[in-house]
Amino acid sequence: MERVVGAVPEAAEIADRLAISDVLAVHCQGVDRADEAALKACYWPDATVAYGGFNGAAHEFCASLPTGIRAYRYTQHKIGNTSYVFTGDRAFVETYVTAYHYRAAADGDDQEMTYIGRYLDRFEKRADVWKMSHRQVVMDWNQNAAATAILAGPPFDGLARGDRHEADPLTQMMQEAGGVELV
Repeated sequence: MERVVGAVPEAAEIADRLAISDVLAVHCQGVDRADEAALKACYWPDATVAYGGFNGAAHEFCASLPTGIRAYRYTQHKIGNTSYVFTGDRAFVETYVTAYHYRAAADGDDQEMTYIGRYLDRFEKRADVWKMSHRQVVMDWNQNAAATAILAGPPFDGLARGDRHEADPLTQMMQEAGGVELV
């Protein structure tokens, strides 16, 4: 099947792209909030992942990730360019990712790690729901440096701080919306 770059997609494909984009966004939120349920909601139960340090069952990975990500005080995963190739109820999706990791050290020698890479995802639509059946993470490059963050003082005083799942301001906002869950 030849992909025609710039071709106007049909309405059904636009809906499929939006559904897949939602999964990608929830996955990033799940990582940054250390939210196992949000992560698992993005994968089919039989899905697999290739994350380098972990290669295997996606749901097993989702159960272990919250503990590992808490080694960092703050993280933020930002996704960008996304390309889709659809073949029936399957989609092959490449998404660029930039991930920021802030590791606070007891001695005050904090570190920042920036990761630049791509997610290569195979999605499947089952019963009109898109989820990942496989994810491979590709690292293009990364950078590690001494932290330069200013975490207090003007103009940052009074700003809400991002945190893990229950402690994050997003959780409070969703509770105010009637207890709505992201997943």
